[in-house]
Amino acid sequence: MTAEGHDGVRVDKWLWAARLYKTRALAVTAVEGGKVQVNGQRVKRAKLVHPGDQLRIRQGAYEYDLTVLGLAERRGPAAEAATLYHETDASRRRREELQFQLKHAAPPTFRTKGRPTKRERREIDQWKRGEGEP
Repeated sequence: MTAEGHDGVRVDKWLWAARLYKTRALAVTAVEGGKVQVNGQRVKRAKLVHPGDQLRIRQGAYEYDLTVLGLAERRGPAAEAATLYHETDASRRRREELQFQLKHAAPPTFRTKGRPTKRERREIDQWKRGEGEP
């Protein structure tokens, strides 16, 4: 599983092998979109990662701070993938707090009566055309 004798592994391959992204294409998209930083720097997908490098990964609302422990070019079992990195305690705590907040947030409420009536629809159309106030 580990890439022995290599100087490093491409960041997109490593992210995929570490099972942080389901496909390599998603890992490439994240790296190119600036969602992945290596040692505080925005990188390209061909950047080599080495043991000891610090990665910051944003996935949606969540942010991971990881330390690379091992290298892999091929995707293996989840148990082996988990040994490739270590997440900081502060990062894990922030994610758990955010998850709690999102889970317990009030659902959005919509204050509409449903579809507009014919008269309301005409007023909306007039307003959109700039013909006056509805």
